[in-house]
Amino acid sequence: MGSPRVLVLGIGNLLWADEGFGVRAVEALHRDYDLPDNVRLMDGGTQGLYLVDHVRNADILVVFDAVDYGLPPGTIKLVEDDEVPKFLGAKKISLHQTGFQEVLATAELLGGGPGHLLLVGVQPVELEDFGGSLREATKDRIAPAISHALDYLARFGVTARLREVPRDDAETLACRHMVMSRYEDERPSDEEACRSGDARVLAWTAPDAADADARPEDA
Repeated sequence: MGSPRVLVLGIGNLLWADEGFGVRAVEALHRDYDLPDNVRLMDGGTQGLYLVDHVRNADILVVFDAVDYGLPPGTIKLVEDDEVPKFLGAKKISLHQTGFQEVLATAELLGGGPGHLLLVGVQPVELEDFGGSLREATKDRIAPAISHALDYLARFGVTARLREVPRDDAETLACRHMVMSRYEDERPSDEEACRSGDARVLAWTAPDAADADARPEDA
Protein backbone atom coordinates (compact mmCIF):
# COMPACT_ATOMS: atom_id res chain seq x y z
CA MET A 1 0.00 0.00 0.00
CA GLY A 2 1.36 3.44 -0.95
CA SER A 3 1.61 6.52 1.19
CA PRO A 4 -1.68 8.17 2.15
CA ARG A 5 -2.70 11.24 0.19
CA VAL A 6 -2.77 14.10 2.66
CA LEU A 7 -4.39 17.49 2.15
CA VAL A 8 -3.83 20.29 4.66
CA LEU A 9 -6.33 23.01 3.91
CA GLY A 10 -6.71 26.53 5.26
CA ILE A 11 -10.14 28.07 4.69
CA GLY A 12 -11.48 31.53 5.46
CA ASN A 13 -11.57 35.11 4.27
CA LEU A 14 -8.42 37.18 4.81
CA LEU A 15 -10.41 40.41 4.51
CA TRP A 16 -12.41 39.88 7.70
CA ALA A 17 -9.86 39.96 10.53
CA ASP A 18 -9.83 36.63 12.42
CA GLU A 19 -11.86 34.99 9.66
CA GLY A 20 -8.52 34.62 7.90
CA PHE A 21 -7.03 32.37 10.58
CA GLY A 22 -7.19 29.17 8.52
CA VAL A 23 -5.38 30.64 5.54
CA ARG A 24 -2.74 32.27 7.75
CA ALA A 25 -2.13 28.95 9.53
CA VAL A 26 -1.54 26.95 6.36
CA GLU A 27 0.67 29.77 5.03
CA ALA A 28 2.80 29.59 8.17
CA LEU A 29 3.05 25.81 7.89
CA HIS A 30 4.23 26.15 4.31
CA ARG A 31 6.71 28.89 5.24
CA ASP A 32 8.31 27.11 8.19
CA TYR A 33 8.21 23.38 7.39
CA ASP A 34 9.12 20.85 4.73
CA LEU A 35 6.67 17.99 4.36
CA PRO A 36 6.75 14.72 2.40
CA ASP A 37 5.69 14.64 -1.24
CA ASN A 38 2.39 12.95 -0.36
CA VAL A 39 1.30 16.04 1.59
CA ARG A 40 -0.34 18.95 -0.21
CA LEU A 41 -0.81 22.33 1.45
CA MET A 42 -3.58 24.48 0.04
CA ASP A 43 -5.03 27.93 0.57
CA GLY A 44 -8.72 27.10 0.16
CA GLY A 45 -9.94 30.63 0.84
CA THR A 46 -13.70 30.75 0.35
CA GLN A 47 -13.81 28.51 -2.73
CA GLY A 48 -16.56 26.25 -1.44
CA LEU A 49 -17.61 23.56 -3.92
CA TYR A 50 -14.56 24.24 -6.07
CA LEU A 51 -12.67 22.27 -3.42
CA VAL A 52 -14.66 19.06 -3.90
CA ASP A 53 -12.19 17.30 -6.20
CA HIS A 54 -9.29 18.12 -3.90
CA VAL A 55 -11.18 16.76 -0.88
CA ARG A 56 -12.36 13.67 -2.75
CA ASN A 57 -8.79 12.71 -3.55
CA ALA A 58 -7.52 12.97 0.03
CA ASP A 59 -7.14 10.01 2.36
CA ILE A 60 -6.33 12.33 5.27
CA LEU A 61 -7.63 15.89 5.53
CA VAL A 62 -6.60 18.54 8.03
CA VAL A 63 -8.56 21.80 8.02
CA PHE A 64 -7.55 25.05 9.72
CA ASP A 65 -10.43 27.47 10.26
CA ALA A 66 -11.93 30.12 12.53
CA VAL A 67 -14.96 28.53 14.19
CA ASP A 68 -17.51 29.93 16.63
CA TYR A 69 -17.53 27.27 19.32
CA GLY A 70 -18.98 29.64 21.90
CA LEU A 71 -15.69 29.46 23.81
CA PRO A 72 -13.37 32.23 25.09
CA PRO A 73 -11.68 34.09 22.20
CA GLY A 74 -8.43 32.50 21.09
CA THR A 75 -9.39 29.01 22.26
CA ILE A 76 -8.29 26.14 20.02
CA LYS A 77 -10.62 23.15 19.72
CA LEU A 78 -9.87 19.96 17.81
CA VAL A 79 -12.67 17.99 16.18
CA GLU A 80 -12.27 14.74 14.27
CA ASP A 81 -14.05 12.74 11.59
CA ASP A 82 -17.88 12.64 11.64
CA GLU A 83 -18.13 15.43 14.22
CA VAL A 84 -16.56 18.02 11.91
CA PRO A 85 -19.62 18.96 9.80
CA LYS A 86 -21.69 19.45 12.94
CA PHE A 87 -19.25 21.98 14.38
CA LEU A 88 -18.86 23.82 11.07
CA GLY A 89 -22.61 24.37 10.91
CA ALA A 90 -23.57 24.92 14.55
CA LYS A 91 -22.70 28.62 14.69
CA LYS A 92 -21.71 29.80 11.24
CA ILE A 93 -19.52 32.88 11.20
CA SER A 94 -19.47 33.12 7.42
CA LEU A 95 -20.91 31.57 4.29
CA HIS A 96 -17.74 29.60 3.61
CA GLN A 97 -18.53 27.26 6.51
CA THR A 98 -21.85 26.27 5.00
CA GLY A 99 -19.98 25.84 1.73
CA PHE A 100 -17.44 23.52 3.30
CA GLN A 101 -20.15 21.38 4.85
CA GLU A 102 -21.45 20.93 1.32
CA VAL A 103 -17.95 20.08 0.09
CA LEU A 104 -17.67 17.23 2.57
CA ALA A 105 -21.17 15.96 1.81
CA THR A 106 -20.67 16.18 -1.96
CA ALA A 107 -17.34 14.36 -1.78
CA GLU A 108 -19.04 11.54 0.10
CA LEU A 109 -21.94 11.37 -2.35
CA LEU A 110 -19.46 11.07 -5.21
CA GLY A 111 -17.83 8.11 -3.54
CA GLY A 112 -14.72 9.85 -2.28
CA GLY A 113 -13.49 11.89 0.61
CA PRO A 114 -11.03 11.46 3.44
CA GLY A 115 -11.07 8.46 5.71
CA HIS A 116 -9.54 10.63 8.43
CA LEU A 117 -10.44 14.26 9.09
CA LEU A 118 -9.23 16.80 11.63
CA LEU A 119 -10.60 20.30 12.13
CA VAL A 120 -8.20 22.63 13.93
CA GLY A 121 -10.45 25.53 14.82
CA VAL A 122 -9.84 28.70 16.79
CA GLN A 123 -12.48 30.86 18.44
CA PRO A 124 -12.18 34.28 16.77
CA VAL A 125 -11.62 37.48 18.70
CA GLU A 126 -12.87 39.94 16.06
CA LEU A 127 -14.60 39.58 12.71
CA GLU A 128 -16.22 42.96 12.11
CA ASP A 129 -13.12 44.66 10.76
CA PHE A 130 -13.12 44.70 6.97
CA GLY A 131 -9.56 44.88 5.75
CA GLY A 132 -8.21 44.03 9.18
CA SER A 133 -5.70 41.35 10.06
CA LEU A 134 -5.68 38.72 12.80
CA ARG A 135 -5.94 39.98 16.35
CA GLU A 136 -2.85 39.21 18.43
CA ALA A 137 -4.62 36.57 20.53
CA THR A 138 -5.62 34.77 17.35
CA LYS A 139 -2.24 35.21 15.68
CA ASP A 140 -0.61 33.68 18.77
CA ARG A 141 -2.62 30.51 18.17
CA ILE A 142 -1.09 29.79 14.76
CA ALA A 143 1.98 27.97 16.11
CA PRO A 144 -0.01 25.80 18.56
CA ALA A 145 -2.53 25.01 15.81
CA ILE A 146 0.27 23.85 13.53
CA SER A 147 1.68 21.69 16.34
CA HIS A 148 -1.72 20.01 16.77
CA ALA A 149 -1.91 19.33 13.04
CA LEU A 150 1.59 17.87 12.90
CA ASP A 151 0.91 15.68 15.94
CA TYR A 152 -2.18 14.35 14.19
CA LEU A 153 -0.29 13.62 10.96
CA ALA A 154 2.45 11.86 12.93
CA ARG A 155 -0.15 9.28 13.95
CA PHE A 156 -0.19 8.21 10.31
CA GLY A 157 3.57 8.23 9.89
CA VAL A 158 3.66 11.66 8.26
CA THR A 159 6.50 13.75 9.61
CA ALA A 160 7.50 17.36 8.97
CA ARG A 161 10.92 18.97 9.17
CA LEU A 162 11.35 22.47 10.53
CA ARG A 163 13.24 24.56 8.00
CA GLU A 164 16.47 26.21 9.11
CA VAL A 165 15.50 29.20 6.98
CA PRO A 166 11.82 29.99 6.43
CA ARG A 167 10.64 30.33 2.85
CA ASP A 168 10.66 33.81 1.40
CA ASP A 169 7.37 35.69 1.21
CA ALA A 170 7.52 35.40 -2.57
CA GLU A 171 6.91 31.65 -2.17
CA THR A 172 3.61 32.13 -0.35
CA LEU A 173 0.68 29.83 -1.09
CA ALA A 174 -1.54 32.86 -1.55
CA CYS A 175 -1.21 36.05 -3.56
CA ARG A 176 1.96 37.98 -2.70
CA HIS A 177 -0.13 41.09 -2.15
CA MET A 178 -1.90 39.26 0.72
CA VAL A 179 1.19 38.12 2.63
CA MET A 180 0.49 39.03 6.25
CA SER A 181 3.38 41.44 6.71
CA ARG A 182 2.52 43.36 3.56
CA TYR A 183 -1.20 43.20 4.21
CA GLU A 184 -0.75 44.74 7.64
CA ASP A 185 1.90 47.30 6.69
CA GLU A 186 -0.06 48.67 3.74
CA ARG A 187 -3.41 48.94 5.48
CA PRO A 188 -4.90 52.45 5.15
CA SER A 189 -5.51 54.41 8.32
CA ASP A 190 -8.95 54.63 9.90
CA GLU A 191 -9.23 58.15 8.53
CA GLU A 192 -8.57 56.94 4.98
CA ALA A 193 -10.80 53.87 4.98
CA CYS A 194 -14.03 53.12 6.81
CA ARG A 195 -13.81 50.03 9.01
CA SER A 196 -17.31 49.44 10.28
CA GLY A 197 -19.77 51.25 8.03
CA ASP A 198 -21.73 54.48 8.11
CA ALA A 199 -22.71 55.29 11.71
CA ARG A 200 -26.04 56.72 10.46
CA VAL A 201 -26.92 53.34 8.97
CA LEU A 202 -25.64 51.32 11.90
CA ALA A 203 -27.68 53.41 14.33
CA TRP A 204 -30.91 52.90 12.36
CA THR A 205 -33.57 50.65 13.87
CA ALA A 206 -36.69 49.36 12.19
CA PRO A 207 -39.92 51.14 13.20
CA ASP A 208 -42.39 49.18 15.31
CA ALA A 209 -45.63 48.01 13.76
CA ALA A 210 -47.65 51.00 14.97
CA ASP A 211 -45.20 53.47 13.44
CA ALA A 212 -44.99 51.49 10.21
CA ASP A 213 -48.78 51.54 9.79
CA ALA A 214 -49.23 55.20 10.69
CA ARG A 215 -50.51 57.49 7.97
CA PRO A 216 -48.42 60.58 7.15
CA GLU A 217 -51.11 62.88 8.57
CA ASP A 218 -50.97 60.97 11.86
CA ALA A 219 -47.25 61.57 12.27
